[in-house]
Formats: sequence, structure tokens, C-alpha cells
Amino acid sequence: MLSFSEFLNEGVNDPAIFKAVFLAGGPGSGKSFTVGKNGAALVALGFRVVNSDTAFERAMEKAGMDMNPDNIFSAQGQNIRAGAVDLTAKQKQLYLQGRLGLVIDGTGRDAAKILRQKTEMEQLGYETAMVFVNTDLETAINRDAKRQRSLGDKEVTTMWKSVQNNIGTFQSAFGSNFFVVDNSEGSNFQRDTLRVFKKIGAWSKKDPRNRVAQAWIRQERSK
Repeated sequence: MLSFSEFLNEGVNDPAIFKAVFLAGGPGSGKSFTVGKNGAALVALGFRVVNSDTAFERAMEKAGMDMNPDNIFSAQGQNIRAGAVDLTAKQKQLYLQGRLGLVIDGTGRDAAKILRQKTEMEQLGYETAMVFVNTDLETAINRDAKRQRSLGDKEVTTMWKSVQNNIGTFQSAFGSNFFVVDNSEGSNFQRDTLRVFKKIGAWSKKDPRNRVAQAWIRQERSK
């Protein structure tokens, strides 16, 4: 296990240092599948993935609870989710201390939360981007029905509409660093994914431009 000083040294020499990619997409969008096909490439670029769902699923399995709507939305299930969120937040803070490249995985349902995180990270010197995995509602419902962790038509429709309503907000906030992958049935999602991750890869290798980031790098290298 790395010591804290070694961890910071890893950060200052990381190729994706001071870069953060937000992932957004509604339930059934296939976000995890689409991004997962390139997950190894993102990690190789220096990114660390922050996703409370992974911790949540592991904790639910440990508690002997299947990932179905009744268990997920039960009092115990929500307590387990809260614990997973807290654990992921601590993991994220450790990554931020080293200013490592981050992939923040979420649904995009809460635009205010994402924009607040974006602002906080930019104040630390980060540059940010968003990959939005989109589908039509029919695709989202059909895919959710096939998942072990199905939310049901009503919940999927509500969440899908919430996420769709935020597209304009995200596009305005991230500008040229807002990328859309269409993963509806019949779309060429492989072409879109390859295009997006080529751009993310090139962007991640650029030296940080923010003065706060540049000052932090100089300070760490002088130690």
C-alpha cells in the first residue's frame, strides 16, 4: 500500500492530473456498459472512477439482499446506500488530495449537485468535462426491465424525464467539453464512444492550464 507521500508523488506525476470527467445518463441508458467498454483505457490514462453504486451493490450482496426495487427502497436498503455514498465520498477526498484524474459516475438527475461539484473542483484547479450517455424512453424502460436491479417503469420514466430536462443545463455549463453518446436501440454507440474517448484521451494528456493547478504542481515538485 502506498504511503501518503508516495500517493501525493503519484498525483503530481499523473498524466490525467487536474482533469475530471462527469458521467451522466438515466436508468437503462447503458451508461455503465458503454463506459465500461473503455474503463480500462480511462484507468490507463490515470483516471480513478468514483461510483457509489459499486460500493452499494457490494454492501447489499454482503447483507444478503437482492437488488430489486423492494429491497433497494426499503429502510435497510436506503441505510446501506447512505453508507456506500459516505464511503465513496471519503475515497473521492483521498483522490482529490493527490489531484488525481477523476471519473465521477452519476445519473445526471441532480444538476445543481453536479454543477456544485464542478465549481468546487475547478476552484482546486481542475478542468472538467462531461460524457452524457443518452437513450430514448422506450430503450431505457426495456433495458431496465432486463436488469437484476430493475427500478420499474414508473421510476425509470420519472428519472429519465428529470435527466432529459438537464441536458441543456449541462451543455451550457461544460461547453465544448460536453460530449453525448447516443446509446438508443439501433444507434451506432460504438462509433460515438470511440469518438468521445479519443477526445477525452487527448484532453487528459494536456498540461493543466489553471494557475491554481500550476502553483500546486510547482509546490509538490519542490518538496
